[in-house]
Amino acid sequence: MLIAAVFVNQSTATKNQNIYWLVCSQFSRGVYAIFGFYDKKSVNTITSFCGTLHVSFITPSFPTDGTHPFVIQMRPDLKGALLSLIEYYQWDKFAYLYDSDRGLSTLQAVLDSAAEKKWQVTAINVGNINNDKKDETYRSLFQDLELKKERRVILDCERDKVNDIVDQVITIGKHVKGYHYIIANLGFTDGDLLKIQFGGANVSGFQIVDYDDSLVSKFIERWSTLEEKEYPGAHTTTIKYTSALTYDAVQVMTEAFRNLRKQRIEISRRGNAGDCLANPAVPWGQGVEIERALKQVQVEGLSGNIKFDQNGKRINYTINIMELKTSGPRKIGYWSEVDKMVVTLTELPSGNDTSGLENKTVVVTTILESPYVMMKKNHEMLEGNERYEGYCVDLAAEIAKHCGFKYKLTIVGDGKYGARDADTKIWNGMVGELVYGKADIAIAPLTITLVREEVIDFSKPFMSLGISIMIKKPQKSKPGVFSFLDPLAYEIWMCIVFAYIGVSVVLFLVSRFSPYEWHTEEFEDGRETQSSESTNEFGIFNSLWFSLGAFMQQGCDISPRSLSGRIVGGVWWFFTLIIISSYTANLAAFLTVERMVSPIESAEDLSKQTEIAYGTLDSGSTKEFFRRSKIAVFDKMWTYMRSAEPSVFVRTTAEGVARVRKSKGKYAYLLESTMNEYIEQRKPCDTMKVGGNLDSKGYGIATPKGSSLRNAVNLAVLKLNEQGLLDKLKNKWWYDKGECGSGGGDSKVSPRDRSDGTPVNLAVLKLSEQGVLDKLKNKWWYDKGECGAKDSGSKEKTSALSLSNVAGVFYILVGGLGLAMLVALIEFCYKSRAEAKRMKVAKNAQNINPSSSQNSQNFATYKEGYNVYGIESVKI
Repeated sequence: MLIAAVFVNQSTATKNQNIYWLVCSQFSRGVYAIFGFYDKKSVNTITSFCGTLHVSFITPSFPTDGTHPFVIQMRPDLKGALLSLIEYYQWDKFAYLYDSDRGLSTLQAVLDSAAEKKWQVTAINVGNINNDKKDETYRSLFQDLELKKERRVILDCERDKVNDIVDQVITIGKHVKGYHYIIANLGFTDGDLLKIQFGGANVSGFQIVDYDDSLVSKFIERWSTLEEKEYPGAHTTTIKYTSALTYDAVQVMTEAFRNLRKQRIEISRRGNAGDCLANPAVPWGQGVEIERALKQVQVEGLSGNIKFDQNGKRINYTINIMELKTSGPRKIGYWSEVDKMVVTLTELPSGNDTSGLENKTVVVTTILESPYVMMKKNHEMLEGNERYEGYCVDLAAEIAKHCGFKYKLTIVGDGKYGARDADTKIWNGMVGELVYGKADIAIAPLTITLVREEVIDFSKPFMSLGISIMIKKPQKSKPGVFSFLDPLAYEIWMCIVFAYIGVSVVLFLVSRFSPYEWHTEEFEDGRETQSSESTNEFGIFNSLWFSLGAFMQQGCDISPRSLSGRIVGGVWWFFTLIIISSYTANLAAFLTVERMVSPIESAEDLSKQTEIAYGTLDSGSTKEFFRRSKIAVFDKMWTYMRSAEPSVFVRTTAEGVARVRKSKGKYAYLLESTMNEYIEQRKPCDTMKVGGNLDSKGYGIATPKGSSLRNAVNLAVLKLNEQGLLDKLKNKWWYDKGECGSGGGDSKVSPRDRSDGTPVNLAVLKLSEQGVLDKLKNKWWYDKGECGAKDSGSKEKTSALSLSNVAGVFYILVGGLGLAMLVALIEFCYKSRAEAKRMKVAKNAQNINPSSSQNSQNFATYKEGYNVYGIESVKI
């Protein structure tokens, strides 16, 4: 018995005539049946040839529509199962990517159902894409689908093309939660699903080979024992569905010829052998017997129950319905012609089950970052987890103890936290290792962000933090020669000088005007007392001396006698008391507070200048925060950072810190506050954190989507926080081991109550990253406030007293001087009136009894001119 194997595709035969001669040459050799493959271009030629010559053609290729005699189709029809699955998922809008080489029968069935059920189907032919530009074409295709909001896609292609498409789906980031793909072939497990397994997207498909079947298990067991040199592909534990159909085809032919022998039917090509070269062609006389025997075969094969109808098509077959989970492909049901779609897995794993972890070594990915994970000094002499130390190392040990699993710490290969490339859309760092199944959990200073939450799950935050500014610690300012003037502002000193001069002048004037400031002094001229004269001690120089003595709190030998003069002295004493007390108090603060002049104090200061460069880590959440922020200040900073030359971004935090230290104050590094605080406590103690945090976020422990570790880790983090162990760990690695003196800071962690992966949680993260939450708070707390602008907080450094701080005492001084001048005027007027009355009385008395020389002298004095002071002369 001779059976020919023929594989026909576009590269083997591009013209029908070549196909004809290829098959005819095999027929002329005296074959009884032909086994082979066909494509869309060769199917009509082959089926026509076999029908004409009555030679049976057994093929695992796609099933054809219509009736084709002498064609035995090993591959079951997928149309019914696909339509049932679409209805099960309740799709009403989706894209259908098909390979035209497989035929259009399945697509036509989908379009017919779409017209009946009002589905919106976008059909795209991917069969004729140029191999040289296929990657670019696939990326462009899915980007166009994204613009149309098409996130449900059917891939009606074979394994190789499906793998190519999946690669580009991952490249542009369309393998995350929210997307759903159905692979419309019979080999769901044949493709490389590991790449998309942990992305978060739903992936469904069909499987004709049931690995739970005993026949399949025995075959694989025998296959794995064969020599690979003699049987290429041996030692594998899987079998492709096309290989299974090929194996079943050989089994069908063997069973058919065995049945013919049992029926004692002699099959020979010697007589009536047929002639394909004759015109017209002469069919083989016994070909009908072989066709009938083949269609009557009913056996159990690797593809399940094998039975054919009168047209040579598979009937009574079962197709398994598969879904891709984080644990791998899982059967959720099956489809058959009788029962249609039957779902057998009604409850999917919820992620809570941690059974079996005690027998599994969990791969923990982390990153070398002080003080979270560091190599021990003697790490070369140690093995495994003992080589590392740090906050996250201790945290991993506590988590493993609470969850009850063994673990292995591995350092991320590229040294990055995890970001998606803007061009390729591929995740790198620890996030990439979780997404692509290289690690089971990430315990590291990994920030919880929206884009990461879409592809991985986070635990409750184990540490709260925010973006902060690190600069090189400025040098302590050397006190100047006149630094004793610093406690008071420049304008206060000027006002004190003017006040001193003004008080002295006013004191002089009121002393001149007030009669009560004058007193009589008698003096002798030679032999006898000649005369007496009125004097005033407050000349201009004595007034200046009195004011200076009072200001210096030393006093002098003279003091005012008049009420107006004493008012001037009193308000001046009160003024000096307040000024000297304020100066002394502020001077003490200046002497005890370390004064360093910082060039910047906030993000606003950074954004308003260009002398000091500033940047972030090149791949991480800090850079993503600025890129996505809609706050004007942060957007301005992002515009500067992305266009700065040379680049202000650094590859690692250590590189950023080194750049700050070497830049002589010309570079500021934006990083998480916790790391900023830690580095500030490390030698050479030359960095410092300035300003407040730019945002509020947290570090979380990450797991792949749907991981069974998620809830157990959540509970462990909450328990550790309630027990205070998280605070102890931070104090241990930040301050107890600090090298720059004691540190402080509130390390209290307040985990937020979050529902992992829910739309609400993702929305809150997005609003927080865009600054919308801060805007809302400012709107309802401060913009609509009724008590003025919010207090931005006082600076830690001591500042000089401004004029506004002591303005009141100047007002009192001016008021007192004005009062003194008014009192002096009143005194003058009162004394003048009293003296006028006295002089009038004296004149009348002299007119009545003019006798004494003394009276004559006084009268003479009055005649010379009116003198309010009643004396002959006034010494000025």
